[in-house]
Amino acid sequence: MAGAAAEQRRFATVVESWLGRPVLIVGDAMLDEWRFADSDRLCREAPAPVLTLRRRISAAGGAANTAVNVAALGGRAVLVAPVGADVAGDELHDCLDRASVWDRTVNQPGRPTPVKRRMLAGNQILLREDSGDPEDALDHDGVSRLLTALSCATEELRAAAGGEPPTLVVCDYGLGALPAPVRAWLVENRQRYATVALDAHDLADWRGLAPTVVTPSFAEATRLLARAGGTTRPTGGTELHLEHPDGDPVDGPSEMTVGAAPGAVRADDTAELTRADRPGPVGEPTPGEGRVALTGDGLSVTGTGVTVNTRAGEGVDRAVLARSRLAELRAHTGADVVAVTLDTEGAVVGGADGEPRRSHSTPVPASHAVGAGDAYLAAMTLALAADAPLPTAAQLAQLAATITVSDTGTCVCRRDDLLAALDQPTDTTSHPALVSGDELDAIVAEYREAGRSVVFTNGCFDVLHRGHVRYLEQARALGDLLIVAVNSDGSVRRLKGPDRPVNPVEDRGALLAALACVDHVVVFEEDSPAALIEAVRPDVYVKGGDYPPELVPEAPLVRRLGGQVRTLGYVPDRSTSAIIERIRSHSQDPSPHVNEAEPDPSLRTRTQAS
Repeated sequence: MAGAAAEQRRFATVVESWLGRPVLIVGDAMLDEWRFADSDRLCREAPAPVLTLRRRISAAGGAANTAVNVAALGGRAVLVAPVGADVAGDELHDCLDRASVWDRTVNQPGRPTPVKRRMLAGNQILLREDSGDPEDALDHDGVSRLLTALSCATEELRAAAGGEPPTLVVCDYGLGALPAPVRAWLVENRQRYATVALDAHDLADWRGLAPTVVTPSFAEATRLLARAGGTTRPTGGTELHLEHPDGDPVDGPSEMTVGAAPGAVRADDTAELTRADRPGPVGEPTPGEGRVALTGDGLSVTGTGVTVNTRAGEGVDRAVLARSRLAELRAHTGADVVAVTLDTEGAVVGGADGEPRRSHSTPVPASHAVGAGDAYLAAMTLALAADAPLPTAAQLAQLAATITVSDTGTCVCRRDDLLAALDQPTDTTSHPALVSGDELDAIVAEYREAGRSVVFTNGCFDVLHRGHVRYLEQARALGDLLIVAVNSDGSVRRLKGPDRPVNPVEDRGALLAALACVDHVVVFEEDSPAALIEAVRPDVYVKGGDYPPELVPEAPLVRRLGGQVRTLGYVPDRSTSAIIERIRSHSQDPSPHVNEAEPDPSLRTRTQAS
């Protein structure tokens, strides 16, 4: 028991160490849509259920869900991907905002955002409708803007990390977000990234990238080996064939069924034929076949696939095959680490030491496992980027994927859930949220010693509203902890007038401290937070508004102290002044027909923290 507890503490230390680690995710972003319906009768026109829609959920999918998982696990996630100028694209942006992912997606008018729509009844998926096609290629301008976004996001993350190279995750699911020029740019600029993770349906497209880790499914690994070819040693085994669909699903395991290989013979015919007499599949699978043949002794590779020894009976499974092929997969991909994912059977992982690691999962319904591979990829990448040993990274990745599959929906693993699964406390500090200036000095010193970055913002926050919350969530994503300095009542009166604040500082501070994104709240009496900025020396100072950082009055001081200044966009028509004015207008005009659709533009403010 003591050994298990020590191992869990060791795993938790790795989870803590990757907090705030900068990760750039690039690739095929999509929207997952879940429609939950009831059905208690059949349609009169056809033997089909009649569905009554009860609930609809949208979630980030593909590369976007990998970014969401990186952020949820505590990393600093930036997503670069083409997104359509459509309703689905707007919903995807909202998903990224809610998850505190830095949204650096590139708008692509005329190219729809890929969507997967699932209809469920009784927790059973009845159908899935996919939109988005590889044929919707990026035009020249789209490619150029995507490359610009990649370069800028890379430098943005490097600056946020104090000059250290960021981590890169490539998610290529064949939907056209990573055309040849983008792949070439990533290969050419490989040295700009410390750790590189690759999840691609067609690994052969990424020769030269030299990734740190690749995470193919069993089907993707099989296809790569089939294309690479090889030699087959003589064997007396019976040939098997795996039927492979023409198009791989872009969100999970490929479907494969066992049957006789083209030109193969039945087991009861083998007595009359020698190995040389037996016809077998040769060469690349043709588009018409869409198949990968598995033949032989479980150790060698033919031109059409990997091999399996059927005489070993049920003792030979996908894990055994994957384990025997790890060295070749590393050679063909150029990766330091290969993690072959086996859906509900876990994964097989191999590194340079040649020692395979096997991890296991718990079988669940397919509707519970959508996106579990994204959680696996995010945790594996963060662990390796934090220099965790490979066995530790493999176990943490499997744990992250396993604990996300408890319900229907797109899987996201949160840092607190991962720590809870390790029986570790999720509150990393005993400090109260509401602190004095003197207490704040000691707290910041403790965080600095632990290597954590500090984000600082200030404001009146008189009537807390949606704009404030979104602004604070985005600010929190810029570092490891967020300190909010709130103006005292006297300071607010001097800045806003004698009828403000509406709420006393005790209430304003308590509401801010109750937000999950806020770590500490401190009250200041002065009209300017300059003294607190001098004491805290924030890594990032944040203000809300639509003006450039150069116009922030505190910017010279912050930069002199070695920090960055960021301004964050605001939610239109959300301001304390506008809310107060609407309340006053309601009290003066009891008419129930007051038009509230468009507040007076003169009431809008340029800043969130009014």
